[in-house]
Amino acid sequence: MSDISKKIDNAESPLAFSLPLLFCPLLILGWIYGGIMLIFAPIFGYVIISIIDLFIGENKKEQILNSENINNYKIILFAWPFIQFFLLFGSLIVICFFDHLSVFEAIVLMLVQGMISGAVGITFAHELMHQKTKFERFLSDLLMGMALYGHFRTEHVHVHHRFVGTEKDAVTARYNESFYTFFLRVIPECFKSAWKVETSRLLTKNKSIFNLSNPFYVYLSLALFFSLLSFLIGGFWAVCLFLIQALVAVIHLEVVNYIEHYGLSRQKIDDEKYEPTKPFHSWNANHAASNLLLINLQKHSDHHARPNKTYPLLSAYDQNSAPQLPFGYPIMVVLSLIPFLWRKVMNPKVLEWREQFYPQIKVWDKLN
Repeated sequence: MSDISKKIDNAESPLAFSLPLLFCPLLILGWIYGGIMLIFAPIFGYVIISIIDLFIGENKKEQILNSENINNYKIILFAWPFIQFFLLFGSLIVICFFDHLSVFEAIVLMLVQGMISGAVGITFAHELMHQKTKFERFLSDLLMGMALYGHFRTEHVHVHHRFVGTEKDAVTARYNESFYTFFLRVIPECFKSAWKVETSRLLTKNKSIFNLSNPFYVYLSLALFFSLLSFLIGGFWAVCLFLIQALVAVIHLEVVNYIEHYGLSRQKIDDEKYEPTKPFHSWNANHAASNLLLINLQKHSDHHARPNKTYPLLSAYDQNSAPQLPFGYPIMVVLSLIPFLWRKVMNPKVLEWREQFYPQIKVWDKLN
């Protein structure tokens, strides 16, 4: 009997993974009242979730679901692109058509919107881009388009998952590399690697790089569409605000990429091949509340070991099978932005990981 055909009583319900919906009323309060209400959403996402994590700890229950119920977990994924569209362009309409928010409040509102677009929208896009149907992948493209980062789908699925933990993967953060150095390196490298993959795939099929099957047409079209819509709402001011939220969304994406594989690497088997990706090639976090908010994104070890597994089925690995983050992502994101604190917390953990999983290697000067 396969995992998906089994059922146990302690599986999380689909409703539990609807926690991101709480961002909607919190953001709308910011629309209406401005001021202090604008920071309610980040307080919820970063502070309250982290406090709940600390109080209730980790959730290591095995998620095994009935095949009849698995589609219920997709409802939030299918709904979110339209919810985010409403929140994002609703924010622009509130700013540009009403005059109760100051310029400062307008910028803060779009910073908060960018946090939601990145922490929730791109997390959901990540789940959708791993699915098999064109509809789900298009929903992923919609969400990435709102962050002007459509090429991430190509880069993530065809480059990152293949080369994680190697020098060929730009988004595997190097040991001792700060997030800021990582961010400046990864932005151009990821675009170049995504373009290289898609052009190579087309040429392999004897098609021109300008063939309409090139997904970069979709990525560019959606970016232009959302930018044009912003312009129609409020001219260049609205476009600037849209760009602010897109930048914040991308920062959220890349800071999570930075956290997920910092300092970890795979061994080379020969000149062309690396060892298979295993759970211990990704940092894992089983913290309950932040995993509900981020639809189990923090169970990253299982995701890389089994990329086709849907989010409610991801397993919670322990310290014997995968390296563990000391906190959930909200706290880890803040730590990553303070390099000396990040290194103080994480560098010893990387050294422990090396000793635990590769005791035979004595010299670690670079990725294998």
